[in-house]
Amino acid sequence: MDAVKIYEEWLNNKNLDADTKKELLAIKQDEQEIKERFYKPLSFGTAGLRGKMGAGINRMNRYTVGKATQGIADYMKKQGEDCMHKGVVIAYDSRHHSREFAEYAAQILAGNNIKVYLFPSLRPTPELSFAIRKTGASAGINITASHNPKEYNGYKVYWEDGAQVAEYIADGMTEEITQVDMFEDIKSISLDSAAEKNLLEYLGEEMDEAYLKMVEGLAMAREEDLDKTVSIVYTPLNGAGSIPVQKILKRRGFANVSVVPEQEHPDGDFPTVGYPNPEDTKAFKYAEKLGGEKSADILIATDPDSDRFAMEVRNKQGDYVPINGNQAGVLLINYILEGLLTKGSLPDNGAMVKSIVTGDLGKEIAKQHGVKMYESLTGFKNICGKIPVMEQEGYRYLFGYEESIGYAPSEAVRDKDGVSTSMLVCEAAAYYKKMGKSLLDVLEDIYRQYGYYKEAQISLIYDGIEGAKRIERMMISYRENPLMEYDGIKVAKEIDYINGYEDIGPSNVLKFLLEDGSWFAVRPSGTEPKIKIYIYTRGKNAAEAEEKVEMLRKIVVGRLEKVE
Repeated sequence: MDAVKIYEEWLNNKNLDADTKKELLAIKQDEQEIKERFYKPLSFGTAGLRGKMGAGINRMNRYTVGKATQGIADYMKKQGEDCMHKGVVIAYDSRHHSREFAEYAAQILAGNNIKVYLFPSLRPTPELSFAIRKTGASAGINITASHNPKEYNGYKVYWEDGAQVAEYIADGMTEEITQVDMFEDIKSISLDSAAEKNLLEYLGEEMDEAYLKMVEGLAMAREEDLDKTVSIVYTPLNGAGSIPVQKILKRRGFANVSVVPEQEHPDGDFPTVGYPNPEDTKAFKYAEKLGGEKSADILIATDPDSDRFAMEVRNKQGDYVPINGNQAGVLLINYILEGLLTKGSLPDNGAMVKSIVTGDLGKEIAKQHGVKMYESLTGFKNICGKIPVMEQEGYRYLFGYEESIGYAPSEAVRDKDGVSTSMLVCEAAAYYKKMGKSLLDVLEDIYRQYGYYKEAQISLIYDGIEGAKRIERMMISYRENPLMEYDGIKVAKEIDYINGYEDIGPSNVLKFLLEDGSWFAVRPSGTEPKIKIYIYTRGKNAAEAEEKVEMLRKIVVGRLEKVE
Protein backbone atom coordinates (compact mmCIF):
# COMPACT_ATOMS: atom_id res chain seq x y z
CA MET A 1 0.00 0.00 0.00
CA ASP A 2 1.48 3.35 -1.10
CA ALA A 3 1.21 5.51 2.03
CA VAL A 4 2.25 8.75 0.28
CA LYS A 5 -0.30 8.24 -2.50
CA ILE A 6 -3.14 7.67 -0.01
CA TYR A 7 -1.97 10.70 1.99
CA GLU A 8 -2.20 12.86 -1.15
CA GLU A 9 -5.66 11.47 -1.95
CA TRP A 10 -6.85 12.45 1.51
CA LEU A 11 -5.26 15.86 1.28
CA ASN A 12 -6.94 16.61 -2.05
CA ASN A 13 -10.34 15.12 -1.27
CA LYS A 14 -13.09 17.72 -1.62
CA ASN A 15 -15.00 16.21 1.34
CA LEU A 16 -12.12 16.50 3.79
CA ASP A 17 -12.90 18.88 6.65
CA ALA A 18 -10.68 21.91 7.25
CA ASP A 19 -9.25 20.77 10.60
CA THR A 20 -8.15 17.40 9.23
CA LYS A 21 -6.61 19.06 6.19
CA LYS A 22 -4.66 21.40 8.46
CA GLU A 23 -3.41 18.44 10.49
CA LEU A 24 -2.26 16.65 7.34
CA LEU A 25 -0.49 19.71 5.97
CA ALA A 26 1.44 19.97 9.24
CA ILE A 27 3.11 16.58 8.55
CA LYS A 28 3.75 17.17 4.82
CA GLN A 29 7.53 17.03 5.28
CA ASP A 30 7.51 14.13 7.76
CA GLU A 31 7.81 11.02 5.61
CA GLN A 32 7.90 8.58 8.53
CA GLU A 33 4.78 10.08 10.14
CA ILE A 34 2.92 9.87 6.83
CA LYS A 35 3.98 6.24 6.50
CA GLU A 36 2.82 5.39 10.05
CA ARG A 37 -0.59 6.99 9.48
CA PHE A 38 -1.26 5.63 6.00
CA TYR A 39 0.68 2.38 5.51
CA LYS A 40 -2.38 0.25 6.31
CA PRO A 41 -5.96 0.71 7.55
CA LEU A 42 -6.82 0.12 11.19
CA SER A 43 -7.77 -3.54 11.27
CA PHE A 44 -11.32 -4.41 12.27
CA GLY A 45 -11.73 -7.65 14.18
CA THR A 46 -13.45 -9.24 17.15
CA ALA A 47 -12.03 -6.41 19.29
CA GLY A 48 -13.36 -3.81 16.82
CA LEU A 49 -10.99 -0.93 16.13
CA ARG A 50 -8.30 0.57 18.34
CA GLY A 51 -5.54 3.05 17.55
CA LYS A 52 -4.03 6.44 18.12
CA MET A 53 -6.30 9.40 17.39
CA GLY A 54 -5.45 11.56 14.40
CA ALA A 55 -5.84 11.88 10.64
CA GLY A 56 -5.11 8.83 8.48
CA ILE A 57 -6.39 5.37 7.66
CA ASN A 58 -4.30 3.88 10.49
CA ARG A 59 -5.75 6.27 13.08
CA MET A 60 -9.00 6.71 14.99
CA ASN A 61 -10.92 9.64 13.50
CA ARG A 62 -14.34 10.63 12.20
CA TYR A 63 -13.67 8.98 8.84
CA THR A 64 -12.50 5.60 10.14
CA VAL A 65 -15.40 5.58 12.61
CA GLY A 66 -17.79 6.48 9.79
CA LYS A 67 -16.47 3.76 7.50
CA ALA A 68 -16.76 1.10 10.22
CA THR A 69 -20.27 2.18 11.20
CA GLN A 70 -21.56 2.27 7.63
CA GLY A 71 -20.11 -1.20 7.05
CA ILE A 72 -21.82 -2.50 10.18
CA ALA A 73 -25.08 -0.91 9.03
CA ASP A 74 -24.74 -2.65 5.66
CA TYR A 75 -24.08 -5.95 7.44
CA MET A 76 -27.16 -5.51 9.64
CA LYS A 77 -29.32 -4.75 6.61
CA LYS A 78 -28.33 -8.11 5.15
CA GLN A 79 -29.50 -9.78 8.38
CA GLY A 80 -33.02 -8.48 7.73
CA GLU A 81 -35.58 -5.97 8.96
CA ASP A 82 -35.84 -7.55 12.40
CA CYS A 83 -32.13 -7.02 13.03
CA MET A 84 -32.43 -3.36 12.03
CA HIS A 85 -35.58 -2.83 14.09
CA LYS A 86 -34.07 -4.31 17.27
CA GLY A 87 -31.33 -1.75 16.91
CA VAL A 88 -27.94 -0.91 18.41
CA VAL A 89 -26.99 0.34 21.88
CA ILE A 90 -24.18 2.92 21.90
CA ALA A 91 -22.05 3.97 24.88
CA TYR A 92 -18.77 5.82 25.33
CA ASP A 93 -16.09 6.61 27.90
CA SER A 94 -14.18 9.71 29.01
CA ARG A 95 -11.62 9.86 26.21
CA HIS A 96 -11.24 12.76 23.84
CA HIS A 97 -13.67 12.51 20.89
CA SER A 98 -15.54 9.56 22.48
CA ARG A 99 -18.84 11.43 22.62
CA GLU A 100 -18.32 12.85 19.12
CA PHE A 101 -17.62 9.38 17.67
CA ALA A 102 -20.57 7.85 19.54
CA GLU A 103 -23.01 10.47 18.28
CA TYR A 104 -21.66 10.19 14.73
CA ALA A 105 -22.13 6.42 14.83
CA ALA A 106 -25.72 7.01 16.01
CA GLN A 107 -26.33 9.44 13.13
CA ILE A 108 -25.05 6.91 10.58
CA LEU A 109 -27.06 3.99 11.93
CA ALA A 110 -30.22 6.11 12.02
CA GLY A 111 -29.40 7.32 8.52
CA ASN A 112 -29.58 3.68 7.50
CA ASN A 113 -32.98 3.19 9.21
CA ILE A 114 -31.48 1.28 12.14
CA LYS A 115 -32.86 1.95 15.63
CA VAL A 116 -30.34 3.43 18.09
CA TYR A 117 -30.30 3.41 21.91
CA LEU A 118 -27.79 6.08 22.94
CA PHE A 119 -26.47 6.82 26.41
CA PRO A 120 -26.43 10.65 26.81
CA SER A 121 -23.26 10.61 28.93
CA LEU A 122 -20.42 8.21 29.66
CA ARG A 123 -21.25 4.75 31.00
CA PRO A 124 -19.15 1.73 31.99
CA THR A 125 -18.64 -1.03 29.44
CA PRO A 126 -20.48 -3.65 31.55
CA GLU A 127 -23.62 -1.51 31.53
CA LEU A 128 -23.49 -1.46 27.73
CA SER A 129 -23.35 -5.26 27.66
CA PHE A 130 -26.22 -5.41 30.15
CA ALA A 131 -28.28 -2.88 28.16
CA ILE A 132 -27.98 -4.88 24.92
CA ARG A 133 -29.66 -7.86 26.55
CA LYS A 134 -32.12 -5.69 28.49
CA THR A 135 -33.36 -3.80 25.41
CA GLY A 136 -33.26 -6.86 23.16
CA ALA A 137 -30.98 -5.00 20.75
CA SER A 138 -29.19 -6.72 17.89
CA ALA A 139 -25.82 -5.14 18.62
CA GLY A 140 -23.85 -2.64 20.66
CA ILE A 141 -21.02 -0.18 20.05
CA ASN A 142 -18.75 1.22 22.73
CA ILE A 143 -16.36 4.07 21.98
CA THR A 144 -13.44 3.35 24.27
CA ALA A 145 -9.76 2.44 24.21
CA SER A 146 -10.13 0.78 27.61
CA HIS A 147 -6.84 1.15 29.50
CA ASN A 148 -4.64 2.48 26.67
CA PRO A 149 -2.76 5.81 26.94
CA LYS A 150 -4.60 9.09 26.30
CA GLU A 151 -3.53 9.24 22.63
CA TYR A 152 -5.73 6.23 21.83
CA ASN A 153 -9.38 5.60 21.23
CA GLY A 154 -11.30 2.57 20.08
CA TYR A 155 -14.54 1.12 18.82
CA LYS A 156 -15.79 -2.13 20.39
CA VAL A 157 -18.64 -4.00 18.72
CA TYR A 158 -21.03 -6.35 20.52
CA TRP A 159 -23.74 -8.70 19.29
CA GLU A 160 -27.19 -9.55 20.63
CA ASP A 161 -25.86 -11.89 23.34
CA GLY A 162 -24.09 -8.92 24.97
CA ALA A 163 -20.62 -10.25 24.16
CA GLN A 164 -18.12 -8.81 21.70
CA VAL A 165 -18.76 -10.11 18.20
CA ALA A 166 -17.66 -13.61 17.31
CA GLU A 167 -15.11 -14.09 14.56
CA TYR A 168 -17.59 -15.06 11.87
CA ILE A 169 -19.64 -11.91 12.56
CA ALA A 170 -16.52 -9.74 12.58
CA ASP A 171 -15.50 -11.29 9.26
CA GLY A 172 -18.91 -10.49 7.78
CA MET A 173 -18.72 -6.93 9.02
CA THR A 174 -15.16 -6.55 7.72
CA GLU A 175 -16.30 -7.63 4.27
CA GLU A 176 -18.88 -4.85 4.24
CA ILE A 177 -16.54 -2.26 5.80
CA THR A 178 -13.86 -2.77 3.15
CA GLN A 179 -16.38 -1.86 0.43
CA VAL A 180 -17.27 1.50 2.01
CA ASP A 181 -15.72 4.70 0.64
CA MET A 182 -15.32 6.76 3.80
CA PHE A 183 -15.73 10.05 1.90
CA GLU A 184 -18.60 9.12 -0.43
CA ASP A 185 -20.72 6.29 0.96
CA ILE A 186 -21.68 7.45 4.44
CA LYS A 187 -25.42 7.89 5.03
CA SER A 188 -26.30 9.93 8.10
CA ILE A 189 -29.01 12.15 9.56
CA SER A 190 -28.98 14.54 12.50
CA LEU A 191 -29.79 13.29 15.98
CA ASP A 192 -32.87 15.51 16.03
CA SER A 193 -34.12 13.94 12.80
CA ALA A 194 -33.40 10.48 14.16
CA ALA A 195 -35.46 11.24 17.27
CA GLU A 196 -38.34 12.61 15.18
CA LYS A 197 -38.38 9.39 13.14
CA ASN A 198 -38.37 7.26 16.32
CA LEU A 199 -34.98 5.90 15.34
CA LEU A 200 -33.23 7.31 18.41
CA GLU A 201 -33.96 6.61 22.06
CA TYR A 202 -31.84 7.86 24.94
CA LEU A 203 -31.07 5.48 27.79
CA GLY A 204 -30.77 7.00 31.25
CA GLU A 205 -31.73 6.48 34.87
CA GLU A 206 -34.08 3.57 34.24
CA MET A 207 -31.30 1.51 32.64
CA ASP A 208 -28.80 2.63 35.30
CA GLU A 209 -31.19 1.44 38.00
CA ALA A 210 -31.78 -1.92 36.33
CA TYR A 211 -28.04 -2.49 36.03
CA LEU A 212 -27.32 -1.53 39.66
CA LYS A 213 -30.12 -3.77 40.90
CA MET A 214 -28.55 -6.66 39.02
CA VAL A 215 -25.17 -5.89 40.62
CA GLU A 216 -26.75 -5.63 44.07
CA GLY A 217 -28.32 -9.03 43.56
CA LEU A 218 -24.85 -10.61 43.37
CA ALA A 219 -24.29 -10.11 47.11
CA MET A 220 -23.06 -13.26 48.83
CA ALA A 221 -23.00 -12.65 52.58
CA ARG A 222 -25.68 -11.83 55.13
CA GLU A 223 -25.51 -8.26 56.37
CA GLU A 224 -24.80 -9.39 59.94
CA ASP A 225 -21.68 -11.23 58.69
CA LEU A 226 -20.09 -8.07 57.29
CA ASP A 227 -17.96 -5.47 59.05
CA LYS A 228 -19.13 -2.36 57.19
CA THR A 229 -16.44 -0.24 58.88
CA VAL A 230 -13.93 -1.67 56.38
CA SER A 231 -11.99 1.31 55.03
CA ILE A 232 -11.93 1.60 51.23
CA VAL A 233 -10.12 3.98 48.86
CA TYR A 234 -11.40 3.99 45.28
CA THR A 235 -10.00 5.52 42.11
CA PRO A 236 -11.90 5.47 38.81
CA LEU A 237 -8.78 6.83 37.06
CA ASN A 238 -10.82 9.69 35.56
CA GLY A 239 -13.14 7.22 33.85
CA ALA A 240 -16.70 5.94 33.66
CA GLY A 241 -16.72 3.93 36.89
CA SER A 242 -16.91 6.84 39.31
CA ILE A 243 -20.68 7.21 39.62
CA PRO A 244 -21.83 3.55 39.45
CA VAL A 245 -19.11 2.22 41.79
CA GLN A 246 -19.76 4.91 44.39
CA LYS A 247 -23.51 4.33 44.10
CA ILE A 248 -23.34 0.57 44.57
CA LEU A 249 -20.97 0.81 47.54
CA LYS A 250 -23.23 3.38 49.18
CA ARG A 251 -26.27 1.16 48.61
CA ARG A 252 -24.50 -1.76 50.24
CA GLY A 253 -23.83 0.38 53.30
CA PHE A 254 -20.08 0.87 52.93
CA ALA A 255 -19.87 4.31 54.53
CA ASN A 256 -16.09 4.39 54.95
CA VAL A 257 -15.28 4.98 51.27
CA SER A 258 -12.86 7.69 50.08
CA VAL A 259 -12.42 8.57 46.40
CA VAL A 260 -9.12 9.90 45.06
CA PRO A 261 -10.11 13.52 44.28
CA GLU A 262 -7.57 14.05 41.48
CA GLN A 263 -8.91 10.98 39.65
CA GLU A 264 -12.62 11.14 40.49
CA HIS A 265 -14.00 13.11 37.54
CA PRO A 266 -13.87 12.24 33.82
CA ASP A 267 -10.77 13.59 32.06
CA GLY A 268 -9.45 12.26 28.75
CA ASP A 269 -5.98 13.61 29.50
CA PHE A 270 -5.62 11.32 32.55
CA PRO A 271 -3.39 14.04 34.02
CA THR A 272 -2.15 12.11 37.06
CA VAL A 273 -1.28 8.89 35.25
CA GLY A 274 0.11 8.50 31.73
CA TYR A 275 -1.09 4.92 31.37
CA PRO A 276 -4.55 4.55 32.96
CA ASN A 277 -4.25 0.82 33.47
CA PRO A 278 -4.84 -0.32 37.07
CA GLU A 279 -2.90 -3.50 36.27
CA ASP A 280 0.17 -1.23 36.40
CA THR A 281 0.89 -0.53 40.08
CA LYS A 282 2.01 3.03 39.20
CA ALA A 283 -1.67 3.81 38.68
CA PHE A 284 -2.15 3.39 42.45
CA LYS A 285 0.26 6.18 43.45
CA TYR A 286 -2.47 8.65 44.45
CA ALA A 287 -4.66 5.92 45.97
CA GLU A 288 -1.75 4.75 48.13
CA LYS A 289 -1.18 8.28 49.41
CA LEU A 290 -4.85 8.71 50.32
CA GLY A 291 -4.95 5.19 51.71
CA GLY A 292 -2.09 6.01 54.05
CA GLU A 293 -3.91 9.10 55.30
CA LYS A 294 -7.13 7.12 55.87
CA SER A 295 -5.48 3.89 57.09
CA ALA A 296 -7.53 2.17 54.41
CA ASP A 297 -7.82 -1.62 54.47
CA ILE A 298 -8.13 -1.90 50.71
CA LEU A 299 -7.50 0.20 47.60
CA ILE A 300 -9.59 -0.50 44.50
CA ALA A 301 -9.38 0.88 40.96
CA THR A 302 -11.25 0.61 37.69
CA ASP A 303 -9.91 1.58 34.27
CA PRO A 304 -11.44 4.35 32.08
CA ASP A 305 -14.35 2.24 30.79
CA SER A 306 -14.66 0.38 34.12
CA ASP A 307 -14.45 -3.13 32.78
CA ARG A 308 -11.09 -3.84 34.41
CA PHE A 309 -10.62 -3.95 38.17
CA ALA A 310 -7.51 -4.04 40.36
CA MET A 311 -6.76 -3.80 44.07
CA GLU A 312 -4.07 -3.41 46.69
CA VAL A 313 -4.38 -4.62 50.30
CA ARG A 314 -2.80 -3.17 53.44
CA ASN A 315 -0.45 -5.56 55.21
CA LYS A 316 0.40 -5.70 58.91
CA GLN A 317 3.28 -3.26 58.40
CA GLY A 318 0.91 -0.67 56.90
CA ASP A 319 2.21 -1.04 53.34
CA TYR A 320 -0.02 -1.68 50.32
CA VAL A 321 0.53 -4.96 48.52
CA PRO A 322 -0.66 -5.29 44.89
CA ILE A 323 -2.96 -8.25 44.21
CA ASN A 324 -2.43 -9.44 40.65
CA GLY A 325 -5.18 -10.66 38.35
CA ASN A 326 -4.70 -14.34 39.09
CA GLN A 327 -4.71 -13.74 42.85
CA ALA A 328 -7.83 -11.56 42.69
CA GLY A 329 -9.55 -14.21 40.61
CA VAL A 330 -8.63 -16.86 43.16
CA LEU A 331 -9.94 -14.73 46.05
CA LEU A 332 -13.21 -14.13 44.21
CA ILE A 333 -13.66 -17.80 43.30
CA ASN A 334 -12.98 -18.83 46.89
CA TYR A 335 -15.36 -16.20 48.27
CA ILE A 336 -18.17 -16.92 45.80
CA LEU A 337 -18.01 -20.69 46.24
CA GLU A 338 -17.77 -20.49 50.04
CA GLY A 339 -20.69 -18.06 50.01
CA LEU A 340 -22.86 -20.30 47.84
CA LEU A 341 -21.95 -23.29 50.00
CA THR A 342 -22.86 -21.42 53.21
CA LYS A 343 -26.19 -20.34 51.73
CA GLY A 344 -26.88 -23.88 50.57
CA SER A 345 -27.17 -22.70 46.98
CA LEU A 346 -24.01 -24.15 45.41
CA PRO A 347 -25.39 -26.01 42.39
CA ASP A 348 -24.36 -29.54 41.48
CA ASN A 349 -23.86 -28.36 37.90
CA GLY A 350 -21.85 -25.20 38.54
CA ALA A 351 -19.22 -24.10 36.03
CA MET A 352 -16.66 -21.35 35.60
CA VAL A 353 -14.42 -20.18 32.76
CA LYS A 354 -10.82 -19.01 32.61
CA SER A 355 -8.50 -18.19 29.73
CA ILE A 356 -5.68 -20.49 28.58
CA VAL A 357 -3.07 -18.01 29.92
CA THR A 358 -4.68 -17.73 33.37
CA GLY A 359 -3.23 -19.70 36.29
CA ASP A 360 -4.50 -23.07 37.47
CA LEU A 361 -5.11 -22.34 41.18
CA GLY A 362 -8.68 -21.17 40.49
CA LYS A 363 -9.26 -24.46 38.69
CA GLU A 364 -8.08 -26.39 41.77
CA ILE A 365 -10.43 -24.47 44.08
CA ALA A 366 -13.34 -25.01 41.69
CA LYS A 367 -12.55 -28.74 41.52
CA GLN A 368 -12.53 -28.95 45.32
CA HIS A 369 -16.11 -27.57 45.30
CA GLY A 370 -17.30 -29.86 42.50
CA VAL A 371 -17.36 -27.02 39.97
CA LYS A 372 -16.22 -27.56 36.38
CA MET A 373 -13.66 -25.10 34.94
CA TYR A 374 -13.87 -24.47 31.21
CA GLU A 375 -11.00 -22.87 29.31
CA SER A 376 -11.09 -20.44 26.40
CA LEU A 377 -8.88 -18.16 24.40
CA THR A 378 -8.09 -14.77 25.95
CA GLY A 379 -10.70 -12.04 25.83
CA PHE A 380 -14.21 -11.98 27.20
CA LYS A 381 -15.77 -12.57 23.81
CA ASN A 382 -14.26 -16.04 24.23
CA ILE A 383 -14.74 -16.41 27.98
CA CYS A 384 -18.40 -15.37 27.88
CA GLY A 385 -18.72 -17.18 24.57
CA LYS A 386 -18.47 -20.39 26.62
CA ILE A 387 -21.73 -19.60 28.47
CA PRO A 388 -24.03 -20.96 25.70
CA VAL A 389 -21.77 -24.03 25.43
CA MET A 390 -21.93 -24.81 29.14
CA GLU A 391 -25.69 -24.26 29.20
CA GLN A 392 -26.10 -26.72 26.31
CA GLU A 393 -24.01 -29.20 28.29
CA GLY A 394 -26.23 -28.77 31.34
CA TYR A 395 -24.03 -26.47 33.44
CA ARG A 396 -24.86 -23.25 35.25
CA TYR A 397 -22.50 -20.30 34.85
CA LEU A 398 -21.03 -18.96 38.11
CA PHE A 399 -17.98 -16.87 37.18
CA GLY A 400 -15.50 -16.08 34.40
CA TYR A 401 -12.10 -14.45 34.60
CA GLU A 402 -8.67 -13.93 33.11
CA GLU A 403 -5.32 -12.86 34.53
CA SER A 404 -5.44 -9.39 32.94
CA ILE A 405 -7.69 -8.13 35.79
CA GLY A 406 -10.98 -9.04 34.13
CA TYR A 407 -13.87 -10.70 36.00
CA ALA A 408 -17.47 -11.49 35.01
CA PRO A 409 -19.55 -12.44 38.07
CA SER A 410 -22.93 -12.55 36.29
CA GLU A 411 -24.19 -14.00 33.03
CA ALA A 412 -26.31 -10.85 32.69
CA VAL A 413 -23.11 -9.04 31.63
CA ARG A 414 -21.18 -10.86 28.92
CA ASP A 415 -17.99 -8.90 29.44
CA LYS A 416 -15.66 -8.10 32.32
CA ASP A 417 -17.36 -5.97 34.93
CA GLY A 418 -15.37 -3.62 37.18
CA VAL A 419 -18.50 -2.36 38.93
CA SER A 420 -19.83 -5.68 40.21
CA THR A 421 -16.29 -6.85 40.96
CA SER A 422 -15.72 -3.72 43.08
CA MET A 423 -18.81 -4.54 45.12
CA LEU A 424 -17.92 -8.21 45.59
CA VAL A 425 -14.32 -7.49 46.59
CA CYS A 426 -15.39 -4.86 49.13
CA GLU A 427 -17.96 -7.30 50.49
CA ALA A 428 -15.31 -10.00 50.76
CA ALA A 429 -12.99 -7.60 52.60
CA ALA A 430 -15.82 -6.76 55.03
CA TYR A 431 -16.70 -10.44 55.48
CA TYR A 432 -13.17 -11.49 56.33
CA LYS A 433 -12.56 -8.40 58.47
CA LYS A 434 -15.46 -9.57 60.65
CA MET A 435 -13.42 -12.77 61.10
CA GLY A 436 -10.27 -10.79 61.94
CA LYS A 437 -8.60 -11.45 58.58
CA SER A 438 -7.42 -9.34 55.66
CA LEU A 439 -7.59 -10.51 52.04
CA LEU A 440 -3.83 -11.16 52.27
CA ASP A 441 -4.47 -13.54 55.17
CA VAL A 442 -7.12 -15.34 53.12
CA LEU A 443 -4.73 -15.65 50.16
CA GLU A 444 -2.11 -17.20 52.45
CA ASP A 445 -4.73 -19.65 53.75
CA ILE A 446 -5.48 -20.67 50.16
CA TYR A 447 -1.79 -21.22 49.41
CA ARG A 448 -1.39 -23.37 52.51
CA GLN A 449 -4.29 -25.53 51.39
CA TYR A 450 -3.58 -25.83 47.67
CA GLY A 451 0.15 -25.13 47.29
CA TYR A 452 2.18 -22.00 46.61
CA TYR A 453 1.45 -20.72 43.13
CA LYS A 454 3.44 -17.81 41.72
CA GLU A 455 3.17 -16.01 38.41
CA ALA A 456 4.58 -13.23 36.30
CA GLN A 457 3.22 -11.44 33.26
CA ILE A 458 5.77 -9.59 31.14
CA SER A 459 5.08 -7.34 28.16
CA LEU A 460 7.77 -6.40 25.66
CA ILE A 461 6.61 -3.31 23.75
CA TYR A 462 7.65 -2.67 20.13
CA ASP A 463 5.89 0.25 18.43
CA GLY A 464 5.29 0.89 14.75
CA ILE A 465 5.83 -1.12 11.58
CA GLU A 466 9.25 -2.47 12.50
CA GLY A 467 8.05 -3.37 15.97
CA ALA A 468 5.20 -5.48 14.55
CA LYS A 469 7.64 -7.29 12.26
CA ARG A 470 10.01 -8.03 15.15
CA ILE A 471 7.18 -9.51 17.23
CA GLU A 472 6.29 -11.73 14.26
CA ARG A 473 9.92 -12.90 14.02
CA MET A 474 9.94 -13.69 17.76
CA MET A 475 6.97 -16.03 17.39
CA ILE A 476 8.54 -17.72 14.34
CA SER A 477 11.79 -18.21 16.27
CA TYR A 478 10.02 -19.91 19.17
CA ARG A 479 8.06 -22.16 16.84
CA GLU A 480 11.02 -23.22 14.73
CA ASN A 481 13.62 -23.55 17.50
CA PRO A 482 11.92 -24.25 20.85
CA LEU A 483 14.10 -25.02 23.88
CA MET A 484 13.49 -28.51 25.23
CA GLU A 485 14.52 -27.78 28.82
CA TYR A 486 14.79 -24.80 31.17
CA ASP A 487 17.52 -24.88 33.80
CA GLY A 488 17.41 -28.67 33.81
CA ILE A 489 13.60 -28.92 33.85
CA LYS A 490 12.40 -30.66 30.69
CA VAL A 491 9.48 -29.55 28.55
CA ALA A 492 6.75 -32.18 28.96
CA LYS A 493 4.43 -30.78 26.33
CA GLU A 494 4.23 -27.95 23.80
CA ILE A 495 0.82 -26.66 22.71
CA ASP A 496 0.55 -24.48 19.60
CA TYR A 497 -2.89 -22.90 19.29
CA ILE A 498 -2.25 -21.46 15.83
CA ASN A 499 -4.67 -23.99 14.27
CA GLY A 500 -6.74 -24.54 17.41
CA TYR A 501 -6.36 -27.17 20.13
CA GLU A 502 -9.01 -29.63 21.34
CA ASP A 503 -12.22 -27.55 21.78
CA ILE A 504 -10.36 -24.20 21.73
CA GLY A 505 -10.22 -22.19 18.52
CA PRO A 506 -7.13 -20.98 16.66
CA SER A 507 -4.94 -18.22 18.08
CA ASN A 508 -1.31 -17.15 17.82
CA VAL A 509 -0.33 -18.60 21.21
CA LEU A 510 2.45 -20.99 22.24
CA LYS A 511 2.29 -22.78 25.59
CA PHE A 512 5.06 -24.87 27.15
CA LEU A 513 4.30 -27.26 30.02
CA LEU A 514 7.33 -28.31 32.08
CA GLU A 515 7.77 -31.59 33.92
CA ASP A 516 7.61 -29.99 37.38
CA GLY A 517 4.15 -28.52 36.75
CA SER A 518 5.39 -25.06 35.81
CA TRP A 519 4.38 -23.60 32.47
CA PHE A 520 4.67 -20.48 30.36
CA ALA A 521 2.95 -19.05 27.30
CA VAL A 522 3.91 -16.50 24.66
CA ARG A 523 1.55 -14.51 22.45
CA PRO A 524 1.36 -11.17 20.63
CA SER A 525 -1.28 -8.78 21.98
CA GLY A 526 -4.30 -8.41 19.74
CA THR A 527 -4.86 -4.75 20.63
CA GLU A 528 -1.46 -3.29 21.57
CA PRO A 529 2.07 -3.24 20.10
CA LYS A 530 3.50 -5.83 22.47
CA ILE A 531 4.38 -9.47 22.92
CA LYS A 532 3.18 -11.00 26.18
CA ILE A 533 4.81 -13.70 28.29
CA TYR A 534 2.88 -15.55 31.01
CA ILE A 535 4.84 -17.58 33.59
CA TYR A 536 3.31 -19.89 36.23
CA THR A 537 5.05 -22.03 38.84
CA ARG A 538 4.16 -24.02 41.93
CA GLY A 539 6.39 -24.81 44.90
CA LYS A 540 6.45 -26.28 48.40
CA ASN A 541 6.76 -22.71 49.65
CA ALA A 542 6.62 -19.17 48.29
CA ALA A 543 10.39 -18.85 47.92
CA GLU A 544 10.73 -21.98 45.81
CA ALA A 545 7.87 -20.95 43.52
CA GLU A 546 9.35 -17.45 43.14
CA GLU A 547 12.81 -18.83 42.28
CA LYS A 548 11.27 -20.80 39.44
CA VAL A 549 9.47 -17.69 38.18
CA GLU A 550 12.71 -15.72 38.05
CA MET A 551 14.52 -18.54 36.31
CA LEU A 552 11.88 -18.78 33.59
CA ARG A 553 11.67 -14.99 33.26
CA LYS A 554 15.39 -14.74 32.61
CA ILE A 555 15.51 -17.55 30.04
CA VAL A 556 12.28 -16.82 28.15
CA VAL A 557 12.69 -13.04 27.93
CA GLY A 558 16.37 -13.38 27.11
CA ARG A 559 15.56 -15.75 24.27
CA LEU A 560 12.96 -13.37 22.82
CA GLU A 561 15.14 -10.29 23.07
CA LYS A 562 17.90 -11.99 21.07
CA VAL A 563 15.60 -11.97 18.04
CA GLU A 564 16.45 -8.84 16.05
